Amino acid sequence: MRALGQAHDALAEADGRAAPTWAYWVSREELEVMDARVFTELRRPLRAVPLLTQVLRRYDATHAREVALYRSWLAVALADANEPERAAEEARRVVSASLDMASDRIASRARVVLRRLQRFRDVPEVGDVLHDHGHLLCG
Repeated sequence: MRALGQAHDALAEADGRAAPTWAYWVSREELEVMDARVFTELRRPLRAVPLLTQVLRRYDATHAREVALYRSWLAVALADANEPERAAEEARRVVSASLDMASDRIASRARVVLRRLQRFRDVPEVGDVLHDHGHLLCG
């Protein structure tokens, strides 16, 4: 979190000046996604979910691979926030993207999401997703 804070500071300080050399690929949105990913991995979904929701609302939908990856972290954060119905909705989107795109990373993230949802298998929406796509866990 400290490193992300420093990155935010560096980008903010660069306003009107030359940006740091690493900033050629980093925008404020990308840093917000990184924040949310860290919060997700730390199992702090109350921080991750709003960030990911806001970023996805603004994100260019033509970047389908990135959108699918960001949705995978949102699905995990929603599961951690005990929101299995919403997590299942996002999981369907991630799995659908993983089937539509030749991306090992999206396929791997789809499996992570499906595994995280298994503890909610008795929730109808989750049970449906696992029934339809549980076979992907074998890959």
